[in-house]
Amino acid sequence: MLYSIVVFPSSQVQEVANSYRKRYDPSYALIPPYIRLKEAFELEEARLPELIEHLEQVASTTNRFPVRFHRVSTFHPTNNVIFLAVQDKEPFLKLHEKIVQRFPEKETYAFVPHLTIGRDLSDDELRDVTSQLSMVKFDLECEVDRFHLIYQLEDGIWSTYQTFLLKK
Repeated sequence: MLYSIVVFPSSQVQEVANSYRKRYDPSYALIPPYIRLKEAFELEEARLPELIEHLEQVASTTNRFPVRFHRVSTFHPTNNVIFLAVQDKEPFLKLHEKIVQRFPEKETYAFVPHLTIGRDLSDDELRDVTSQLSMVKFDLECEVDRFHLIYQLEDGIWSTYQTFLLKK
């Protein structure tokens, strides 16, 4: 089965992200807005308890932290993805590092904490949307107090398998 590990931001942040995602992200109906901590990976069901134990340990040793989304950015020319950028990446980098230390395989892309609001855009559309959104003032904040192990259903929709609460 295909799994991933993500943070879902507050409903306020999700509302703003979804106002763009429904226009620019073909994955809009498959998963709520998220910050991916570990890219999608295959895992045999028999190995799930070992992963859950690791994630519980990570959560119990990680303090909650604030996140602020402050501008729009893109991964162009590598990928035609538009995202809300995270101002202070350090807490996400530390959390990501703790999570992936149990995964032997190297990830496809370098970890950049972000909240995708558009993907699979043509170069022209990417330039137009990025140009428009660069004039919008973003100042969205929330607290990261949990992360989620999610899995993909046969129809492509992602569902939460388990939630892990961070330390207070």
